[in-house]
Formats: sequence, C-alpha cells, structure tokens
Amino acid sequence: MSGPEETVRALLAEATARGITVATAESCTGGMVGAAITAVPGSSALYDRGFVTYSNGAKRAMLGVTQNSLDAHGAVSEAVAAEMATGALSRSDATLSVAVTGIAGPGGSDHKPEGRVCFATATRDGDTRAETVDFGALGRGAVREAAMRHALGLLLARARGQD
Repeated sequence: MSGPEETVRALLAEATARGITVATAESCTGGMVGAAITAVPGSSALYDRGFVTYSNGAKRAMLGVTQNSLDAHGAVSEAVAAEMATGALSRSDATLSVAVTGIAGPGGSDHKPEGRVCFATATRDGDTRAETVDFGALGRGAVREAAMRHALGLLLARARGQD
C-alpha cells in the first residue's frame, strides 16, 4: 500500500495535467486529509480549501447540510457525506471535493459501529458518489488514519476518471 505522500504526489500530477483543484470537507478526520495534501510541496496548485465540520451545527452552517438529512440519516451517513461534498464545492473554487464523516471511536452502536466511515466525492458536473467503509474497531487513531488514506485514494481515482 502506498503512503499518503505518494498518493498526494500522484494526485498532484494528475490534477495538474487535468486542471483539477480540490476542496475537502472533514468531520472525524479533523483536517487530516487537508494536512496530508498540504504536506507535499507544490500542493497549492491542487488544494483550494478545507472545511473541518466536526459538529452538526458546523456541517449546517459551513456546508449547507440540511437538518432533515441529519435527522433522517444521522451525521454518519452517505446522505450527509454527499451533502458535505456538494457543499464544499459550492463554497469553494474547487472542481473536485471529498467528504469524510464517521465514528472513529471509542463507541458506536449496533446500527453504526465504531470504525464506520462514510465518504463522498463530488464534481462540478453534478457527479456525486458516496460509499461507506467499515474499517472495524481498530482504535481511534487507526480509523482516522485509514479514513484519511481512503479519502486520498478516492480523490486520486476521481482525478484519473476512475470509479
């Protein structure tokens, strides 16, 4: 498995070639995706901005996530991740966004266990894709690290035009 820096370097090369810029919307990762991107020299050509929206209020105020979605699905849901991703695009100059919301632990429930993370990517042409990954009860730090790496991989795949 490649490390975050290698993934970001590949993302930077792909994005530069295709004129793609990125915004991030993060909850459980608390800015780790943005930090991984900006750790790579030259990332200013790629990274427009990041939103760290840990609370539901921040998700609503900063990204336009609806209270209806939060009530119906909860913050850890593909619906909310999708709204976070589209909200990041509408509030930035980026052409591609990624959103991360999940339960890093400790805790969780039978319905939404520790290690469940929902992701979404969105593009300016209205193509929004969401998915859920159950990383398992790896511990808070490991879940957050796995989620950050997965989000970077999603960005790279979308930049390459892959599903």
